[in-house]
Amino acid sequence: MFNKITIIGAGYVGFSLAVLLSQEKEVTLFDIDRLKLKQIGNKKSPLRDQNIDKFFANKTLRLKTNYDLLDSVSDSDLIILALPTNFNESTKFFDTSQLDSVISKITEKNINSPILIKSTVPQGYTKRLQAQYPDFSIIFSPEFLREGNALEDNLNPSRIVVGNTEPLGLKIAELFASFASNDPEIFLMESGEAEAVKLFSNAYLATRISFFNELDTFALASNLDSQSIIDGVTSDPRIGAHYCNPSFGYGGYCLPKDTKQLESDFGDLPQELFSSIIRSNISRKKYISHYVASLDKKVIGIYLLAMKKNSDNFRESSIVDVIQALKELDKTITILLYEPLVNLSSMFDCEVVSSLESFKQKSEIILANRLDASLDDVKEKVFTRDIYGIN
Repeated sequence: MFNKITIIGAGYVGFSLAVLLSQEKEVTLFDIDRLKLKQIGNKKSPLRDQNIDKFFANKTLRLKTNYDLLDSVSDSDLIILALPTNFNESTKFFDTSQLDSVISKITEKNINSPILIKSTVPQGYTKRLQAQYPDFSIIFSPEFLREGNALEDNLNPSRIVVGNTEPLGLKIAELFASFASNDPEIFLMESGEAEAVKLFSNAYLATRISFFNELDTFALASNLDSQSIIDGVTSDPRIGAHYCNPSFGYGGYCLPKDTKQLESDFGDLPQELFSSIIRSNISRKKYISHYVASLDKKVIGIYLLAMKKNSDNFRESSIVDVIQALKELDKTITILLYEPLVNLSSMFDCEVVSSLESFKQKSEIILANRLDASLDDVKEKVFTRDIYGIN
């Protein structure tokens, strides 16, 4: 079963799944970005992921690309949707328009393959779709992937959750489990419960990040050693020493939007925690900006825009908000960016410096959300909250 699989969307979720499944299955990958598909067709990854590069170099993958949506799904045994659902600040809700459009086109052509949604969706979305298209099998299964390590997390999943308790749901779970190097636990549940698992999981991660960021704010303001406090706190096995490395604030594609969506899903239900997480992250970035401004440096360097190491994504990156806040706090400062992924002379009204050595020389202070060895020779200039050197 599921010998021919079509994946719609070549972002880090869809692309990593395509690489994973094409080890044994015949996989067709569709995306509206033809340049991205051309790269993939030439065995060049459009995303930064070391494991994907290794797979392309060392494995024979049964992976092809297709520019035609309906042609790509015409003979599929399973259709996987991995399309973006950005949070709309006006509606306070995920924008599911891309999902809605693709599902409408598939059902109009009466292509009756099971449709598996891997995109993060609002609470109750899958149930509403299933009621709208009762003759089709529409299933939600959340992903739990880290940007830059998506294939690794597919190979060693923390768990497999499928929002379907029928035999079809089990077969889908077993499909992903068959590619796992570990022995992941399988959870079959109703679609609404699976949707909630995704949103609450990411909201918890955002909560944990915010907790240690606020701890670090207190330590920084009180001239205390943040690492000593964190080590002492996380030595309690009930708390654990994971996801405790401070940063300038949580960001990336998933955590900000998923936390906001969960806040919206609560509606009129009583809750304070999830709203406070969002406010906490805003406060953290504001505090970092004011702290840096207080150092009275006139040339501030920003080392990389991505939230995480080995990531090429700086959507919703906390450093971007810090940049904007700094520019508002002091109109006289100059901000320099060093970001090899940017082929522009300026960005966010800041000069982009292509030479790392020139960047380090010109900057009076260098802000680095995450450290690496490239800054070892200018440690005295670096301001970071990266204590443990991990994402």
